[in-house]
Amino acid sequence: MSSCRAIDPLVTPYIDGQLATGDRLTLENHLRACPPCRVRVDCERMARELVAARKTTLTSEAAPAALRARCAAARAASGSSTGTVTWRARLMPYALAASLVLIVAGAFAYPLTARSSRVMAAELAADHVKCSLLNSMLGTHHTAALVESSLAADFDWPADLPDEPDRAGLELVGERTCLYGQGRVAHMMYRHNGQTVSVFMLPNSVREHEMLDVLGHRAVVWSVGGRTFVLVAREPVDEVERMASFVQASLR
Repeated sequence: MSSCRAIDPLVTPYIDGQLATGDRLTLENHLRACPPCRVRVDCERMARELVAARKTTLTSEAAPAALRARCAAARAASGSSTGTVTWRARLMPYALAASLVLIVAGAFAYPLTARSSRVMAAELAADHVKCSLLNSMLGTHHTAALVESSLAADFDWPADLPDEPDRAGLELVGERTCLYGQGRVAHMMYRHNGQTVSVFMLPNSVREHEMLDVLGHRAVVWSVGGRTFVLVAREPVDEVERMASFVQASLR
C-alpha cells in the first residue's frame, strides 16, 4: 500500500476530478485501507462543496469577522510545532482539513441555522466527519454509563441510551460536547459496519421530522420533549431509517 505521504499531493487533484486513471486507482486503493486518509478526503470534499455553495458570498463580500478569526486560529495551530514529530503533529493535516469544513460551514451558516434544518444538518454533518477522524486517531471508547453521566452533568439531561445497541448493528464509541450555530450540542457516536454514526441532541429546540441529504450524508431529524435529535450517517436510506427508529425508541 502506498504511504500517506506519497498520496498527499494526489488528494486535491482527486477531489477536483483531475487525476489520471493510474493515480486515481492508486489513491482509491490507499483510501480503502487507510481510514484517516479516507476521512481527510471526505473533509476536503465537503469543504469544496461548502465553498462552491457560498461562491457568490465569498467573491462579492468581505470575509466575515468570524471566518477571519477562525482562519487565524488555524494558522496559529499549524505553526505551533516544536520540531518534534509526535502523533499530534501527524494528526495536524487531517485536523486542519476537518477544521476547514467547520470554519466555512460555521462562518456562513450561523445566521441561517435557526431557520433552516438543512443548514443545521450540514453543520452537524461537518462535525460528524471531524469527530470521526478524532475517534479513529485517539481510539475513543466510552461506556454507556460514562456517556449518560456526562450528558446529565453537561446538559441536565437524564439520557437513557438504547439497550443492546448490537441488535441494530451499533457499537457505542463515545460522546463529546460540540458547538454549532446556536450553541452547544451533545454528540453521541456509534459504529455501524465500520462507519461512524452520529446522534446529536440539541437542547431547547423543536424541528419537524424529516430526512435530509447533506454533504454526502443522510440526516434524520426529529424532536421530542423540547429537544431535537439528528442522526447522521453515510448509509443507504433503509439502513438510516432503521437505525433512527431504533434510537428514537429510547432517547427522549
